[in-house]
Formats: sequence, C-alpha cells, structure tokens
Amino acid sequence: MLLWLTSLMPQPVADHACLATTVYLEARSESTNGQLAVAEVALRRRDRGQWGSTVCKVVTAPHQFATTTTPGSFEITSLEAFSKAWQVAGRSLYNWQLPLAQRHMLVPRADHFATTAITPAWSHNRPSVTIGEHAFYAVN
Repeated sequence: MLLWLTSLMPQPVADHACLATTVYLEARSESTNGQLAVAEVALRRRDRGQWGSTVCKVVTAPHQFATTTTPGSFEITSLEAFSKAWQVAGRSLYNWQLPLAQRHMLVPRADHFATTAITPAWSHNRPSVTIGEHAFYAVN
C-alpha cells in the first residue's frame, strides 16, 4: 500500500518513502551501517540509470529488491524499525546530494547485495564487503 501511495506523492518525498520501505524490508534487523549500505546500493543504481531514474523505479524494478518479492499484503509491524529506516533513508538521500568527493560511502562501487546465507551465481569472482548479514558486490 505504501509503495502505491508513493505514486501520488511529489518528489523527493516519494523517493524517501520508497527508500525507507526498501531499507525496512531488506535490512530492518541490521545495524545502521548495514541499512545505510542497502540505501547506498539503491542510490548508486538510480544515478547509473540502468534500473530507473528515480529511487521508486529502481527499487520496484522486477526481482531487484524486496519491494517486488514481498507479498502486497505485507504489513509494517514495527513502527520503531520503520522510523529508523525512514531516518536512514533521509540521511542517505542527504549524503547523496553532496558532491561525490564529500559523500561518506560504506560500500564504494557496490551495485548488488545478497544475504550471506546464499551465494548468487553473479557474485563469483567479484570482490565484496560484508556488513552484518549482507555481502555487497560491484557487479556492473
């Protein structure tokens, strides 16, 4: 429901809501750094334009983020975790507005991630950074 509402929201509020939802779905049990790294991947993808020109388009690209693999009936059950995800999204969006040389990046060049419980075929021979339960990869 929240992602549908973003289609009615003005930018940049829509991107903030899409990014917060993605952080919540992908990394709500992770540390702040783990959540910031997930947001960083989405923002890097937006900048590259390969997956879409807005955060909402990037995170709703088929089979890329949990926003497309989580059932539509899913409900946000922890307002505390969503509030943290909202704050992380805002912090990430602010950081990404800075000139490239001034941005604080946790996973430079990473444009993919996966949980450490799996090893995706596309990850072979790719350097990675692990933060919490996620490995971050520079694939493209």
